[in-house]
Amino acid sequence: MSLHPHLHFPIPEETRRIAQAAFPKGTLCLQMGDHLGTLYQDQQFASLFPTRGQPAEAPARLALITVLQFVEGLSDRQAADAVRGRIDWKYVLALDLTDPGFDFSVLCEFRARLLAGEAEMLLLDTLLMRLQELGLLKTRGRQRTDSTQVLAAVRVLNRLERVGETLRATLNSLAVVAPEWIQSVIPAIWYERYGRRVENYHLPKAEAARQERAAIIGADGQHLLDAIDAATDQPWLVAVPAAQRLRQVWAEQYIKDGAQLRWRTAEEMPAPATLIASPYDPEARYSSKRSVEWVGYKVHFTETCDPERPHLIVNVETTPATTPDDHMIAIVHTALAQQGRLPAKHLVDKGYTDARVLLESQKDYQVTIIGPMADDPSWQARTGTGFDKARFHVDWERQVVTCPAGKHSISWLPNTYPKNGMVWEARFSRQDCTPCPFRSQCTRAKVEPRIIGLQEQEQYEVLQAACQQQTPEHFREQYAARAGIEATHAQAIRRCGLRRSRYIGLSKTHLQHVITAVALNLLRLGDGWNEIPLAPTRCSRFAALKPSALAA
Repeated sequence: MSLHPHLHFPIPEETRRIAQAAFPKGTLCLQMGDHLGTLYQDQQFASLFPTRGQPAEAPARLALITVLQFVEGLSDRQAADAVRGRIDWKYVLALDLTDPGFDFSVLCEFRARLLAGEAEMLLLDTLLMRLQELGLLKTRGRQRTDSTQVLAAVRVLNRLERVGETLRATLNSLAVVAPEWIQSVIPAIWYERYGRRVENYHLPKAEAARQERAAIIGADGQHLLDAIDAATDQPWLVAVPAAQRLRQVWAEQYIKDGAQLRWRTAEEMPAPATLIASPYDPEARYSSKRSVEWVGYKVHFTETCDPERPHLIVNVETTPATTPDDHMIAIVHTALAQQGRLPAKHLVDKGYTDARVLLESQKDYQVTIIGPMADDPSWQARTGTGFDKARFHVDWERQVVTCPAGKHSISWLPNTYPKNGMVWEARFSRQDCTPCPFRSQCTRAKVEPRIIGLQEQEQYEVLQAACQQQTPEHFREQYAARAGIEATHAQAIRRCGLRRSRYIGLSKTHLQHVITAVALNLLRLGDGWNEIPLAPTRCSRFAALKPSALAA
């Protein structure tokens, strides 16, 4: 398909007249056409199409249709029907009323082109640039970021199901690319073993029988891998993605013990973050957060939260479920800096805050992180009566730490076993600590004196400064606005199905999240055009009876 770009998309007069007569109060599509005009241009997508071949559908229209599809929660087929049959869609797409539309498969092909050209962020960036021109995005304002879980579009498998399904998936793939070869190398019994989906319901229940079944599947998988390696006349079989996944899963689940494969015990398993959770989506990962367990991904939304302006999503990051939140702030700031949309204040929860994040945000991007710092895990801080690290004075020039009793440390050495970023170790004298009347508040060691672990000076000072500024009233007032990002997640889940991935793989899931962000921004713009205020926090009827004096 080749692209013959259109420079303008004027709304046909007949379409305008009929749409305004049918919707005198307007709809979101009509308001988008009136306020935003032609949002996307064909030329933006020129690199995704060849210069020769059958003319393609206008990519500017396909981009807008893709976004509207998420606004209304439509499938590809339903979206194609809406293009053919809905007047308001024809209005915003600048189509004649008699336009016959296109086959729904065009939308899938367009998404594939966006991914192949790494152009998915173009959908969000174009809208944000238009809103900057309209003055709806504040420069160096206030933003907030949070993540939520996304379930992969696969079922959760236990270990025995996983190896059985991985072998079955490999056989199905090889049956497509090399049917005659696969028939020649597999035993006839495999058709019965792997001809249908492997489910725990059909597997043996006794532990000994399950171990035996795992050994059988392991031997079968190794037989297939050996046959692939021995197929010198078809060396490309080694590069089949399903065969590569089979090899990786077998390395994760089995150990080679001489000539035999042995099922790994739980203690011998690799870290869960590295394990393939399903052969059908090898990028999905198992993770847990407090009481929630899931297989899939995480999405990080960053949105503006300035008063008197619409709250707009300005950045989207999708990661495997195992990626820690505190690794993402630098990535978010880098992406925002490239587009000139960095905030002055960035509101985040405890998962994003540590000394390194605070320091790098201030030094590299001049962004102030506002969020609760992780609690001091020491027993001195937990009891509230002991001498925690904040009670000690650190003289960095002299490399001396002074305790609350006025005693000075006698050594300052590199930490032999760095942990939690502690690079220095200040040790006090046993002669000072042993007779100290405050020893029970300082250390529980029977003989050894108090030892203080310290980070690098800049990280230590920025962390202590942040902790001191978190006075209850002042911090609560600053931090209150962060809670609104939870409503964004809820809206995305209800309206656009954010909780579950529509597609397979990290890149396709990220595309889904980018389109979701554009859809939510348009919905919020529509609320602003219709002067619909933000909904207040819900309150139960009983809670509403609380007297104002008690509420204060």
